[in-house]
This record gives sequence, C-alpha cells and structure tokens, in this order.
Amino acid sequence: MIQINGKLRKWGNSLGVIVPLSSVKSEGLKEGEEVKVLIGREQKRNILRESFGTYKSKKSIEQIMKEMDEELYDN
Repeated sequence: MIQINGKLRKWGNSLGVIVPLSSVKSEGLKEGEEVKVLIGREQKRNILRESFGTYKSKKSIEQIMKEMDEELYDN
C-alpha cells in the first residue's frame, strides 16, 4: 500500500487525482484494475501541542531556563 499526496483536478464533471507512474510500477498496478482509495483533507496540525498540550507555568521562561542550566551544568 502506498500513500499519495496530491491535488484534486477537474476531470469532466468530476474531480480526480493523478497516480504517479513510479507508484503504479511499485504496486504493479494495471489499467482497469480496481483499487481502494482513502480520501482525507490535508490538515496542518501542531503535533507538539497535540502531544504535550498547553503548558502553563507561574515561572517565567528565563527562570525555567536558569533552573535547567543549573541542573545540567552544576554538579
């Protein structure tokens, strides 16, 4: 199975996506074969925010950085 990112293009009264020849060859596809297509809108996501949420602290960034430096470099 392969994933193709592409743009929908007008094709008569419909929309279509072009499958690159390299993908066709790598999957051994032939004209007329039936394929399964999963369609979804490309979403611009903030992966870090989704992973860690929003962190709120009463400390300033400078204070947090200072504490990190002290932990890393002071023995």
